[in-house]
Amino acid sequence: MERVLKDDAVEEKGDRARMASFVGAMAISDLAKTTLGPKGMDKILQSTGRGRNVTVTNDGATILKSLHIDNPAAKVLVDISKVQDDEVGDGTTSVVVLAGELLKEAEKLINMKIHPMTIIAGYRMALECARNALLQNTMDNKENTDKFRADLMNIAMTTLSSKILSQDKEYFAELAVDAVLRLKGSTNLESIQILKKPGGSLKDSFLDEGFILDKKIGIGQPKRIENAKILVANTAMDTDKVKIYGAQVRVDSMSKVADIEAAEKQKMREKVQKIIAHGINCFINRQLIYNFPEELFADAGILAIEHADFEGIERLALVTG
Repeated sequence: MERVLKDDAVEEKGDRARMASFVGAMAISDLAKTTLGPKGMDKILQSTGRGRNVTVTNDGATILKSLHIDNPAAKVLVDISKVQDDEVGDGTTSVVVLAGELLKEAEKLINMKIHPMTIIAGYRMALECARNALLQNTMDNKENTDKFRADLMNIAMTTLSSKILSQDKEYFAELAVDAVLRLKGSTNLESIQILKKPGGSLKDSFLDEGFILDKKIGIGQPKRIENAKILVANTAMDTDKVKIYGAQVRVDSMSKVADIEAAEKQKMREKVQKIIAHGINCFINRQLIYNFPEELFADAGILAIEHADFEGIERLALVTG
């Protein structure tokens, strides 16, 4: 008989294939089980790549993402935890442990010669029951702001109780709830910007009103502005000097180079005048600002910030509309 599969393909059928699936999924479930809950332990992961990075974590999705797995059923469990992480952001270990336990029970039923489709139909009925039971016990305090906030605080503290922050969980739950309430119902967490700073204690973390752009202000420019009129730009402010490496100029004498520089300087001055003409008092640029334009901005009493990273500029544009 002709072979359908390639030479190096391996085919497993029936009970053997099913056993392999059970074993793989249960192994993953047992691995994640010990990290579950406030008494859960952390895992130390060492990468096989360059630098041999060591990670200490008890977050289910992070652990499972780092594993190199060959078993198809185990891969499905890893995907479950990834989806849970993207959709909900919490409960990554719980879903894996739950799926593993369901499979463990299913294995006993398979051994009693019950057909897999029958077991699946039973699980679907159980799912409906469980969902209805949950829906009957839900309560929604959206109308009452104080109760709603208390609920959010409880959710945040429950989530943090198995993380490193557990000793300061009230403080960080407060931070998280304040930040989320400011989104006014939007679920886009990109709007919350997190800046990390080395040094200090965990309690030094704070949530600030408004927007923080972590950059230095030009020399001799105002450090504080009220009622700022901001121009956000992505334009070259470094063309007032002829760049030694990037330019080729053929001239008869050095004085001609000076003329070219003077012309470039004049062009830059006109550009700065155009920017100032918008009536702004704060200029934020994604590219460099050389000394000459910086000086001109300082003379005009304008605060100029150079090299604001792309993300900062995009966010700032969103925030200021």
